[in-house]
Amino acid sequence: MIFILRTAFNNAFRHWVRTCLTILGLTVAILAFGLLQTVITAWYSKAASASTARLVTRNATSLIFDLPIHYKEQISGIQGIGEVAFAQWFGGVFKDPKNFFPQFAVSKNYLKVFPDFILNEDDQLAWIKERRGAIVGRQLADRFDFKVGDKIPLQGTLYPGNWEFIISGIYEGSDATKVTDRMFFHWDYLNSRLAGMPANPLLKPNTVGVFISTIELPEFAARVSDLIDYSFENSNAPTFTETEQAFQLGFVAMSDQIIEAIRTVSYVIVFIILAVMANTMSMSVRERTREFATMKALGFKPNFLTALILSESILIAIIGGSIAVILTPPSAKAFQLATDSIFPIFLVSQQTVILQIISSITVGILAGVFPSLQVYRVRVVDGLRAIS
Repeated sequence: MIFILRTAFNNAFRHWVRTCLTILGLTVAILAFGLLQTVITAWYSKAASASTARLVTRNATSLIFDLPIHYKEQISGIQGIGEVAFAQWFGGVFKDPKNFFPQFAVSKNYLKVFPDFILNEDDQLAWIKERRGAIVGRQLADRFDFKVGDKIPLQGTLYPGNWEFIISGIYEGSDATKVTDRMFFHWDYLNSRLAGMPANPLLKPNTVGVFISTIELPEFAARVSDLIDYSFENSNAPTFTETEQAFQLGFVAMSDQIIEAIRTVSYVIVFIILAVMANTMSMSVRERTREFATMKALGFKPNFLTALILSESILIAIIGGSIAVILTPPSAKAFQLATDSIFPIFLVSQQTVILQIISSITVGILAGVFPSLQVYRVRVVDGLRAIS
């Protein structure tokens, strides 16, 4: 086995320029494959970090229609429900429309429902006391260099006017997979200002966008969801309840075609490099046909020659794939910075690394199969007549 590997290595770098260019192409292809797979993972990051132990209740007609605030008491009284919080989308502009980040007016118990967001006790007390107080996630704070005590001016879009918030704290995620790119402020502050605005049928005070509830037993999520929706079935604002994960996946589903296109492109890249790799191996074997015929004449078995060619192909693929795997994490970090943190979570997953390794080895095997069969079938006399 050691002899085969040593011989395969020497043969692979006999034409070192061609081999190095093939390795470079393979590295770029597997690196691009890994980055595209990471984009897909990042697309699902919010859904992946969402919980099946939380329920989201929204207006059954559409998410753009609000629900009365008094629904909270009725939801709290349903069997199986724990804590109930609520949130309202704000959608203000920070200095420039391109500086987009999610902003929500939330209830004071919001963090009790989301233990994924960790805020120290002092900052939490400061936030509760400050009427214009806001808390921002670590990813958002790093993106705009926000610090505790800073004032955040927002130009209202959905809620007109100039709004100013004071950062009372910066919350962290419970682990690296949690998305912390959002700002939360007091719903009471939004509601009080809304009450003083001119009447607007779409912006009514004492309404919220969604209710978020914890449930005691996640396996009964469907049953509890039905109980909530049944309670408001005949009301002016019927509800639709689902798990937080299903709620997030609903947004992702809107981009399914884009995601499938990205996934397809990633595999097309691997197929292209397979064709390049197969051509390289075919050229290499064709140049050495007489050598292989001579080895057969000296008594080397066809199986040995086949193993030699496959080892050479797999060795080249492993070298290129290994370099790509090593370069993927720093490339992902550079990509995230270059895209202005469009993806708050852009981590190379273990699954992506495994796919890169499998793709590299598969390319190596498939690229070496046809040349190996050629050598296996070639007759000694025909091989010796071949022109190198």
